[in-house]
Amino acid sequence: MAALLAACASTRSQDRDGPPQSVPALAHLRDAEPKIEPIRSDGPNRPYRVFGRDYVPLTQDVAFRQTGLASWYGRKYHGRPTSNGEIYDMFAMTVAHPTLPIPSYARISNPANGRSVVVRVNDRGPFHTGRIVDLSYAVAWKLDLLGAVAPVELERITFEKIRDGSWRRASLHSGGTNPF
Repeated sequence: MAALLAACASTRSQDRDGPPQSVPALAHLRDAEPKIEPIRSDGPNRPYRVFGRDYVPLTQDVAFRQTGLASWYGRKYHGRPTSNGEIYDMFAMTVAHPTLPIPSYARISNPANGRSVVVRVNDRGPFHTGRIVDLSYAVAWKLDLLGAVAPVELERITFEKIRDGSWRRASLHSGGTNPF
């Protein structure tokens, strides 16, 4: 009986998400470096349904801005395949978004502290009402968002902004020194 209870407890703890057992040095982790990657209309960019809700991913290189709540995902998904087949690394500068093209790049900003990072979109999610993006553990750490679900600003980096380098310039809308 004790062995059965221990097995059940072990399974439940594996089903929960959370921080890693040990955290590598993340202070020097660099943002994702945007590059032009073709947007396919198949694979992870096909329309899909989750929990009875339909999603239609963008398949064009268009500007996209969104504000809303961000959550993060960690050890539960670490080492598992993402929507595009890459292996999820909770220490990489990646995010999950329900409709941005996979792959693509975006700037995520924390309006509470002015921090901002550039990330690669390589997964689908979150599928919780009111949340717009799931951050990797590293992204949440860099934005100081590990404490809870929190407001963020998201802007997709278009091919034009990658080509001309304007994604590196300071944002006037943020009023700060963060490149946007």
